[in-house]
Amino acid sequence: MPKMKTKASAKKRFKITGTGKVLYAQAGKRHGMIKRTNKQLRNHRGTNVLFEGDAANVKKYFLPNG
Repeated sequence: MPKMKTKASAKKRFKITGTGKVLYAQAGKRHGMIKRTNKQLRNHRGTNVLFEGDAANVKKYFLPNG
């Protein structure tokens, strides 16, 4: 059998920490910032930890090597 490939789309969007949590970049910072409040822009900085149920789906279906 050939090796399983990691889904390239998931590889670009998620990162798995050493403890097995899944990090993701917050949405809403690509364009159209002029109509968002400064509070929204501040709160969308950086990364967040994905919820457990969603993280399980990401690990199971998208990141076979992760």
